Amino acid sequence: MRKKDSAILILKDGKTFYGFGLGQSGETIGEVCFNTGMSGYQEILTDPSYCRQIVTMTSPHIGNTGINPEDNESSRVQVAGFVIKEETSVPSNWRSTQSLDGYLKEQNIVGIQGVDTRALTRHIRDKGAMNGIISTLDFNLDRLKQKLSKALDMTGLDLAKEVTTQEHYAWSSLQASEQNNPHKVAAIDFGIKTNILRLLENHGCDVTVFPANITADEILNFNPDGVFLSNGPGDPAAVTYAIETVQSLLGKKPIFGICLGHQILALALGAKTFKLKFGHRGINHPVKNIDSGKVEITSQNHGFAVDLDSLPKNVIPTHLNLNDNTNAGIRCNELNAFSVQYHPESSPGPHDSQYLFNRFIEMMKP
Repeated sequence: MRKKDSAILILKDGKTFYGFGLGQSGETIGEVCFNTGMSGYQEILTDPSYCRQIVTMTSPHIGNTGINPEDNESSRVQVAGFVIKEETSVPSNWRSTQSLDGYLKEQNIVGIQGVDTRALTRHIRDKGAMNGIISTLDFNLDRLKQKLSKALDMTGLDLAKEVTTQEHYAWSSLQASEQNNPHKVAAIDFGIKTNILRLLENHGCDVTVFPANITADEILNFNPDGVFLSNGPGDPAAVTYAIETVQSLLGKKPIFGICLGHQILALALGAKTFKLKFGHRGINHPVKNIDSGKVEITSQNHGFAVDLDSLPKNVIPTHLNLNDNTNAGIRCNELNAFSVQYHPESSPGPHDSQYLFNRFIEMMKP
């Protein structure tokens, strides 16, 4: 590990970790969480679902394959900060165009390395995800704790409005001559990832992306064959405008939601959500498909979940997280809507769940 400027990480409960700077010098505050994936750090950094979060990677070496322009899940780094054990300062991959440290500097992201990430992860598992502050400039504990005390907790925060597109746009990675997409899809952007758009297109969807605050009337005037509710950050219960929009769309258009979109659909159907102690973040989470009995290995990134006991009678639980038996999917046959808590676009992660896109296509067929 290259010895750089000293850095400090302090959690809200006072737990303190010392290390060395990674990326940009400065200070940053966010909810400290951890991701258990051994790969996919670039996709994690650029996933809008990590808005206002300081992400800890549990794998000890991060940066092995460098950074390349093709693997970004959005136009910029979305995390508030980054915590790792050790950076691989000389990446080795034919697609790499820059190092992790250089990328974080370019994106003005403050990070820390040299941290005992095992101890930090165990602390979060025991005490729960909480706000923290990273600093490479100020090491006065009292001043840092004072700054941290002013930070808002994740509960009650509507962060979809911070990461959504400001204007609707048509998305395509194909040349006009290659386009043959019969299914017209309205994707509501609560923090949508690029690979979701790629997979919808690959499954024959002509996708137009709309801001999170789009109204039901505007969607219906667009007259799509189906509506997709994307992933995103923050507390789903705080995104009241989206819940109202989905309520007005139920039964009028087929709906498919993932992650935050899953939670918003559940709330629109009358269920409740709650904050998990430390969330589900990684690319190896086992989920049971209740219909088939098969177990899927899934990619996940969320800090809230749907209360299984609050589901209305017409809403069927379809998937179960086998790590803690929380809800991982629902379906409402009479209203032609379904959703899952995890990331079937699998970027990063396994491809076990991409069949869900085919299910959405079948729902949109005349």
